[in-house]
Amino acid sequence: MRAADEAALRRIARRRARQNVQRRERVDVRYSVNEKQAILAEARRHNLAGAHLVGAIVMAHLDSDLALPAERAATDDLIDEFAALRTELARIGTNANQIAHRLNADGNAHPVDAAVLAEARRLVTTVRQTVAAVDAAADVAATHHRAA
Repeated sequence: MRAADEAALRRIARRRARQNVQRRERVDVRYSVNEKQAILAEARRHNLAGAHLVGAIVMAHLDSDLALPAERAATDDLIDEFAALRTELARIGTNANQIAHRLNADGNAHPVDAAVLAEARRLVTTVRQTVAAVDAAADVAATHHRAA
């Protein structure tokens, strides 16, 4: 799965809000065994119920927020790639912070630790700057997309 598709699915699946009253209306849909397994596996991966995932995707499409693959514009892919890139950058920053925390947790600093900590600080600063640039680029892409 492409990063853009992954980011779009996560964005859409998480957007469906809870309602004050229970949803009672049903639409029955039939899937093959393989299709059902794929839906449930994807739902589990996003920590969602299968019905929630399917409902969110259908409602996003009906609200014109999720284009079918043939209807997607290059800007849609670009925005979703930015979202995926931001997630990966955040993971790098988290790893650098964990390294720094581990080195700082031990009261006895080793001479090599100072160099590693300095590099971790530099990496975190670079990640923060890159995340800000990615956020700005995604905002520009989304603004141009809405205007189009």
